[in-house]
Amino acid sequence: MTRPLQLHEDRLFPADPSARAIARRLYGLVRDLPILSPHGHTDPQWFSRNEAFPNATELLLAPDHYLYRMLYSQGIALSDLGVPSREGPSRADPRAAWRLFASNQHLFRGTPSALWLDYVFAKVFGFDRRLDASTADHYFDAIGAKLATPDFRPRALFERFNIEVIATTESPVDTLEHHHEIARSGWRGRVITAYRPDAVIDPEHESFRHALDRFGEITGEDTYSWNGYLEAHRRRRADFAAAGATSTDHGHITAATADLSTSEAERLFMRVTTGNFSAADAELFRAAMLVEMARMSLDDGLVMQIHPGAFRNHNRWVFDTFGRDKGADVPHPTEYVRALKPLLDRYGNEPQLTVILFTLDETTYSRELAPLAGHYPVLKLGPAWWFHDSPEGMLRFREYTTETAGFYNTVGFNDDTRAFLSIPARHDLARRMDCVWLSRLVAEHRLDEDDAAEVVVDLAYRLPKRAYRL
Repeated sequence: MTRPLQLHEDRLFPADPSARAIARRLYGLVRDLPILSPHGHTDPQWFSRNEAFPNATELLLAPDHYLYRMLYSQGIALSDLGVPSREGPSRADPRAAWRLFASNQHLFRGTPSALWLDYVFAKVFGFDRRLDASTADHYFDAIGAKLATPDFRPRALFERFNIEVIATTESPVDTLEHHHEIARSGWRGRVITAYRPDAVIDPEHESFRHALDRFGEITGEDTYSWNGYLEAHRRRRADFAAAGATSTDHGHITAATADLSTSEAERLFMRVTTGNFSAADAELFRAAMLVEMARMSLDDGLVMQIHPGAFRNHNRWVFDTFGRDKGADVPHPTEYVRALKPLLDRYGNEPQLTVILFTLDETTYSRELAPLAGHYPVLKLGPAWWFHDSPEGMLRFREYTTETAGFYNTVGFNDDTRAFLSIPARHDLARRMDCVWLSRLVAEHRLDEDDAAEVVVDLAYRLPKRAYRL
């Protein structure tokens, strides 16, 4: 018999009754606050065209690398799960893919994905029985029927989720046409963009030369001259700001920064654009461009996000067959103290600049990141990110950073997701875990509950709004 699907009101709260009661009271203050999603990867086309999502597989499974990477780890082919490849859309039957997903729900036990899925199934779609092999078709048909109604169009869900603002992420060679369509539509939902220039900054990116060419076409600048290249960035950043952007987003391999002279930068740029460069040159160019991006942020006010430490596309076959962002990225050790010093020597004391740091290397929390953010005015710490976007990961982040950086050198939560329907689930989980952490401090008489009540609202709403200039 299929088990019931129930979301306990006290899920994730402390087992100790006194601390649980504190967490409940704190959660009551933030449960219904608007969602700020200042960093993510949803598709702006969803909101510009406001068309019905096609089916459960294409909405919930095929775009979500958290889900299909777990299934792939158990030998299930991505091509059978509806994941598109470099050749185009998947040929898999969506119902068959969903049945395969449903029959393997046990793989997600104990993971954050299970928490998010339960929330989506219960809160968004109203299911009261769990997804498994016996309910797969019922789920697929019921979700499909609801997706065909106006209440499940992207804009309606945006409003239902109480999203105040959501940021998508686009390349400098994106035309931003969907953001312009949203602006012209008269719809009041706030969907903004963020400037992600990796493709034209990383010489080792497979699209670097093509992106540089397109960069020049869009901006009318000579992107093979150093001055023209920098001016192209300025023009595109201005275009992004006009489309609502308040931030830039840099997914570099390391946190390395470099402050080069103009002549050094020009010579390096010549090497990377002619293809006559080494791996060390590529790293130096990425490092130099972080300093250039910081300089531009001082001019245009865009908040700068740096999130290194992902060995991207580790599985060569998956990358060659399916492309980027297919669940094959792996964390690796990252150094920040020496890596960031050139940038901080130049701009670390500028009160008008904000640089938000992320990491996949938790060993740096207390040793490097919290001490840096606890001193430099420009630095703030992004939340527990990606592989650590979990109940335990969030608690580790608070434990290792709060004593040195406090709460107010952090920026609250961002969901960083492509899975649109998981956004309220992720924010709910983050709010609950902040309540758990604060309830411990109150129960141990390290923080007054009145102060905790103010902090929990700051973490859920005021800090991200301030940090991202929303």
